[in-house]
Amino acid sequence: MRRVVLMTVAIGAAVGTSGCVTAAVGAAAGMGAIMAQERSVGTAFDDGSAASELRARLLALDARGFADVSIEVVDGRLLLSGTAPTVEHRIDAERIAWSVEQVQAVANEIEVGGATGLWRTSLDEAITLQVRSRMIASDDVRAVNVNIETSRGTVYLMGIARSETEIQRAAEIASVTPGVRRVVSYMHLRAPRERLGPPVPMEQAQAA
Repeated sequence: MRRVVLMTVAIGAAVGTSGCVTAAVGAAAGMGAIMAQERSVGTAFDDGSAASELRARLLALDARGFADVSIEVVDGRLLLSGTAPTVEHRIDAERIAWSVEQVQAVANEIEVGGATGLWRTSLDEAITLQVRSRMIASDDVRAVNVNIETSRGTVYLMGIARSETEIQRAAEIASVTPGVRRVVSYMHLRAPRERLGPPVPMEQAQAA
């Protein structure tokens, strides 16, 4: 039976956006996706900047050792997943992640071990694609808000949900996807949006 783990994000949790450089057409498509998300455009750019900064710093420290580490950031919550060759690499990745200014929380899911082979990587990418497709087809999950990472058959879900039910449903969809052996969810509820009152007439504002 596949394990589904729903992680809280109160203390050291995380979530994400990976720092990838895209062409102009891809950037335009990415902007459209950002506009459709629950997080603001400014927050999305901060998340992308944090992921890019951490990726650059890790590769500068040890490009080979951190080559299989994945980085996701959402709402300042950062998730480290994938593999690293030593415990020291795992510790260093988390230490450096905490030093990135925009990062508010870190979850370290890096597994210590050898590099993931091409076959396993291909299987993981196929799983991610399947999970993404199933969420897009579901009326219960707003797929644009969910980031999906798969490492050695473990699916990590990150993003902003509209309800606890949506968090549960996203995890259920991932858990029944062929090839998935475990699901770890770092999805969190969106912060309540402040309700603004009606605009104040200019005469009244000047009088105040």
